[in-house]
Amino acid sequence: MLVLAGSGLDVGFALISPGGHRLVSEFRKSDGFHVEKKTERGDYRICFDNSFSRLVEKMVFMEVIVDSKEEADETWANLVEPEKTLGYKLDDIKEVIEAVQRNVERSGQTQAVLRAFEARDLYLLEDNLWRVSFWSTINMLVMLTVTLVQVFMVHRFFQGS
Repeated sequence: MLVLAGSGLDVGFALISPGGHRLVSEFRKSDGFHVEKKTERGDYRICFDNSFSRLVEKMVFMEVIVDSKEEADETWANLVEPEKTLGYKLDDIKEVIEAVQRNVERSGQTQAVLRAFEARDLYLLEDNLWRVSFWSTINMLVMLTVTLVQVFMVHRFFQGS
């Protein structure tokens, strides 16, 4: 879970099991990573709480990764396995393909999390740019006003003498 946008960049978070037991509970966090073993069958609830900041909405990135061992595809077992195929057995090739598939899935999940961090950083950058531009404009207007007042006062002083 990662808070991307909103004032304070923090929310409350809870993970509740199907039996109603609170597995994870955090208050006012901007990010979090939790690993939980599935012990009960059923639907788990994920709750986000922004009640301490009712006037400001938040944008939250959340990803649930379910690591399940799928049943092996029986079509591989039905193939006739030759004694030697270039020094590799069919089971070895199958294991390598499955390992590559798992690594590609993990890479995709990691990239999704990194994109969420990038989105949060971009939001903060744009928000800070707006603040700097606003206060720079105010500062410039004050300086111009003071300059005009000084020119007016100097002109009036020399006219009166």
